[in-house]
Amino acid sequence: MRRISLKLLPCLMVAIPVVAWAAWLGWDQNRDVHPDGSVSGPYEAWQVIGLVLTLLAPLYWAASRGRIAPAVLGTTAGLTAAVYYDWSDDASGLFVIGVSMVMVGSLVATSVLSLVIASVTRGSTPVNPVGLR
Repeated sequence: MRRISLKLLPCLMVAIPVVAWAAWLGWDQNRDVHPDGSVSGPYEAWQVIGLVLTLLAPLYWAASRGRIAPAVLGTTAGLTAAVYYDWSDDASGLFVIGVSMVMVGSLVATSVLSLVIASVTRGSTPVNPVGLR
């Protein structure tokens, strides 16, 4: 298997969340109206779980190789860009709050997961958390 160039890795880590968002959540834009009149959606739990599991695979791959910065920053940037693009048509302007919450949440979650993955797969805390060699 060919090695991925260090210059290509950040681009991939940004592109994967964008494509995953489009595949799992980007197509579902309608809210569900239930018989009692309540409204939910537009996303179902299985879609969000699928997105998270899809993003976990490249995050694991990068973090287990000590590439924590591209894993964290790329995943966060890609997910934030996809969310911004998808939600920016909201006329109320409140989408910015949601985008900010996704950005902070994904930054924290990917940071913690990357450090745990790197620690477990390397047997100790990574010596070079920035991922440069």
